[in-house]
Amino acid sequence: MAIAKAERLMNLALCLLGTRRPLSKRELRGSIEAYLEAGSDDAFNRMFERDKDDLRELGLVIETVENLDGDAGYLARRDSNRLPPITLDAEEAAALGLAAKVWQQARLAGAASGALQKLRAAGMPEAEDDYEVHSALEPRIPVHEAAFEPLMLACRDRRAVTFDYRKANAARPEQRHVEPWTLECWRGHWYLAGWDRDRGAERVFRLSRITGRVRSRAGAFTVEVPDVVTVRETVESWAGETATRTARIRLRAGAGYPLRSRAISVRELGNGWEELEIPYGHGLDAWLVEFGPDVVVQEPADLRADVVDRLRAVAKD
Repeated sequence: MAIAKAERLMNLALCLLGTRRPLSKRELRGSIEAYLEAGSDDAFNRMFERDKDDLRELGLVIETVENLDGDAGYLARRDSNRLPPITLDAEEAAALGLAAKVWQQARLAGAASGALQKLRAAGMPEAEDDYEVHSALEPRIPVHEAAFEPLMLACRDRRAVTFDYRKANAARPEQRHVEPWTLECWRGHWYLAGWDRDRGAERVFRLSRITGRVRSRAGAFTVEVPDVVTVRETVESWAGETATRTARIRLRAGAGYPLRSRAISVRELGNGWEELEIPYGHGLDAWLVEFGPDVVVQEPADLRADVVDRLRAVAKD
């Protein structure tokens, strides 16, 4: 069905762009096979009006012109639908080239490479890639989670989704119904920010904890999507990036290197343990639980209680 509609829209666009005079509905119906197969005039009229609106939403400028008899004709003038010349300087061209290299997954890499080729064909200047010449390092955004692509498309199309999600302190996943807003990469992990319909609140989900298939759901969003800056700050906050105070923990020697990289101070305690002072923000309790018996929270008391509660919930399950 989607392919048939895309072909019909393409044929209609070509007809409107390929004529020097306005075409009537009767002429368009006789020129496009899908319209000839319409069961009735009413069915054709509904199909044509939808297609015309879809083309206009995609950016095609369609004029409606009345002839001397009062009949309407339709025309898409080429000069009204021609893109302006691309004017990129060398620095902008280099930035686009670097951005195209970031995605390493096959499907995304193909789209980025294709877009870059179209820009070059349209006159984008070639830029010397000093980054590639002088450095053995190359930027990459790793995407290993199967949930990434369906969630990316759902964010783009503003479609609600359903998936099974396993929290850090739970042994079994539970189903979540989410209105997806955006995906953010933080410290090598992907997070989805959106509206949790079951809880009636904003939530952030780590993609590596999504199990099974992501399923799309029909229906419009029920809440307004925040701006990008707000969503990004929410992702960082829920991932533990925004620290409001500090915590003191005991860490087994030779373990917990991600915690050591964030430590404000480190002190040896002996017997294979060290004391660390680390930033304490939202989500730190869930992160500490992942280190199991290698971490003991000393203070503050509320963080210690949260970690103990999460460990007891895991042990109970």
